[in-house]
Amino acid sequence: VIGVVIGKTDVRGFPDRKNIGSERYTFSFTIRDSPTYFINVNSWGREEYIRSLSESFRVGDCVIIENPLVQSKEGEKEEKFNPVTPSCYKLLLSENHSVVKTSSRYETDTKLLSLLHLPVKDPQDYYSLGDIIANGKSLDGRILNVLAAVMSVSD
Repeated sequence: VIGVVIGKTDVRGFPDRKNIGSERYTFSFTIRDSPTYFINVNSWGREEYIRSLSESFRVGDCVIIENPLVQSKEGEKEEKFNPVTPSCYKLLLSENHSVVKTSSRYETDTKLLSLLHLPVKDPQDYYSLGDIIANGKSLDGRILNVLAAVMSVSD
């Protein structure tokens, strides 16, 4: 699979249920290979492997993923912690079987890099800040998509 990284989480550690007293580490990222399709990629493993993998690329890099495990998504549970994707699958990276390589920008098709700036949501599925203020009570408790631009950053 070849795609541009459009999102990435930080590395996190969790107690390993199988090996009491040790931890397993994870991080996720999302890659896109066309205007319509993008998929979440999860990786679990030893701290050294996960940290090294996470540090090997960043958002905006084009990556080649070799030999991932393809799994069905677990519905709402899956999308609670990852971006909602149009695919009913996710990719799982294994320390023993999978490889992630970065592709230099000069080798990569410029079409992939242009995908980095496309929204992942339907353009009709956003609320403006004015709509949220005007309809605040009726929107209470709902999850909303907001499209906004940063006008300035200061202390």
